[in-house]
Amino acid sequence: MFIACDNTTDEPITANETLLEGKWKQNEAYISAGGPQYWVDLENGEEIEFYNDGTFSSNNFTECSTGSFSIDDNKLFLEYDCDGFETPSENENGIITYDIEMYSKYFILTPTSGPICIEGCSYKYQREK
Repeated sequence: MFIACDNTTDEPITANETLLEGKWKQNEAYISAGGPQYWVDLENGEEIEFYNDGTFSSNNFTECSTGSFSIDDNKLFLEYDCDGFETPSENENGIITYDIEMYSKYFILTPTSGPICIEGCSYKYQREK
């Protein structure tokens, strides 16, 4: 008799800069319209690439597309490097912060700086191939 284990469940893993390296595309958003939250597919979500030198590039803002990043205690910190660039998403130190929930093939970001979604919101990013 042969018993096989199906290892398809995806458990969260501790996020770090090395795991984040590569190209990612935002493909889902977890939103609410005043009721229960639900996932919606996104066709033209943000594309972001994290590099092994601690920098990133993103198409999220037309005014600025590059900066540096770090992860500490499952929190992602993005600091854009364009002079004079500001966004309501950043904190008082000019850094955009998220809680990050990392999985083997995707991660989920929940904003913790700037205007926060009242009912909560999160964004799912899939690794680009």
